[in-house]
Amino acid sequence: MRGRPSHEPSTPRMSRHDWWGIVLEAPDPQALARFYSELLGWEIAKEDAEGAAIAPPEGVAYIAFQLSDGYVPPVWPAQAGAQRITMHLDFEVVDLREAVAHALELGARESDHQPQDNVRVLIDPAGHPFCLYQEGSSD
Repeated sequence: MRGRPSHEPSTPRMSRHDWWGIVLEAPDPQALARFYSELLGWEIAKEDAEGAAIAPPEGVAYIAFQLSDGYVPPVWPAQAGAQRITMHLDFEVVDLREAVAHALELGARESDHQPQDNVRVLIDPAGHPFCLYQEGSSD
């Protein structure tokens, strides 16, 4: 992409200027950051009154959470006239049952609609659908 620097692999992570990520709106971005931080084992890299961000221990990716006072959670599966999802997060796991149980302990809920055997659609505390999946599983 034009306007993005390239870095040597030895460049310290926090000195890099090619970070990338996604931003989810939420009525309580700090709480949603804590949920995903605990779910993924990522650190909270930034937190202020308007939002928060988490980052993995390596790499330059992040998930940010932005305050949205008028936030309306999306509906899964899609329903006519309801707020639709425009994107969702996918996370590969090696033990689907264990990963789902952990997400539920943290406050997620399992969707009633499950379209695939090796994927579990969950809803985070702010209402965003996300998927946990296991390759080659017949869960």
